[in-house]
Amino acid sequence: MAAAFRMIIRRRDGETDKRRFPTLGAAVDELETELRSVATVLTRSPRIERALGRDYEPGEQVAVRGELRGRGGVRAGADVRGDGTVVTFTGVIRRRPLEPRDGEDPWAALRRELGLGAR
Repeated sequence: MAAAFRMIIRRRDGETDKRRFPTLGAAVDELETELRSVATVLTRSPRIERALGRDYEPGEQVAVRGELRGRGGVRAGADVRGDGTVVTFTGVIRRRPLEPRDGEDPWAALRRELGLGAR
């Protein structure tokens, strides 16, 4: 059986990593593992970037983006911001941030949204 889900990780420096997984659960688990490690060792200096006539704080800048795509129209992912925070989302072109509920972290909110349940 061919891999039904694809994970794409895009880094700010232009590096891209693509992998395929047979199940959505395996893809989400690997995405979480990869981006958690990035968030914990993110060493970007907390500098303000200027673009389009506006200043962007580290928490507004995406350092690494991980996307999941696959069977059944799955389009979701997570952003690791310049300050190390993680924001999960659904969609690709129009991303809809997911708000964790009581007791959830961003990864639990992503699993809930994708119908995977708790890890």
